[in-house]
Amino acid sequence: MLAKFTGWVLLGLIRLLTGAQARWWGCPPKAEQRIYFANHQSHLDLVMIWAALPEELRSITRPIAARDYWATTPFKRWITTEVFNAIYVERGGSAPVAAPAPVAAPRERIEPFFEEATPIASEPVEMMQEELPLASAPADPAPAPQPGSAEALVPLQPLIDALQSGDSIIIFPEGTRGHTGEPQKFKSGLYTLAQMFPEAVLVPAWIDNVQRVMPKGEVVPVPILCSVTFGEPIRLEESEERRPFLDRAREAVIALRYV
Repeated sequence: MLAKFTGWVLLGLIRLLTGAQARWWGCPPKAEQRIYFANHQSHLDLVMIWAALPEELRSITRPIAARDYWATTPFKRWITTEVFNAIYVERGGSAPVAAPAPVAAPRERIEPFFEEATPIASEPVEMMQEELPLASAPADPAPAPQPGSAEALVPLQPLIDALQSGDSIIIFPEGTRGHTGEPQKFKSGLYTLAQMFPEAVLVPAWIDNVQRVMPKGEVVPVPILCSVTFGEPIRLEESEERRPFLDRAREAVIALRYV
């Protein structure tokens, strides 16, 4: 009950600050399994697109939320899990740690031995110098996982679980917020999900002006009129390769900017 009440309060506040206008330009709102993919310029993107959806779609649609931002306090965790029903994802990953160079074993100490006998002929200096151990070459960085491999699917598993349960999801294929006004190159997650769930409808969306409501580094939102434009669904064509599909999906999002 508290979560539902909080959701209504947040919805009213978001619409007061941003307008949260939804424009269904290429498809009508429909209760079917969808993968909404949108540009990403602010932490408020997930809130904005959630608020723009009709109530019957909000209840079956789960936005993704960056764990390193939205799970840092008990209140943020409660809001994202109980109100937005968000899916936590990890942004980036830890760089592989190179193995330390092996330490050479200490040499056995040899005590000097003197004889009173005949003198020893001098040897070249190069022969008398102790040979130092060579430093081992730095370890090569771990190769990036191949798209579609079991290792590459690990970060997508929460999204896969949500789609397998019948939910719709909202994703940001750039993976991180952009700063140039246009989306960055899309990462391979959208392609993998489109392959795994061919029946899910792929709906592009353009979120406009939300970066001005809460620019990066700011904590106090500013009232600005914002909108979300939902475009015509696309589909993964048979035998279509990863990069052409991702570029086409990105262009579908950018095209909505001028609608």
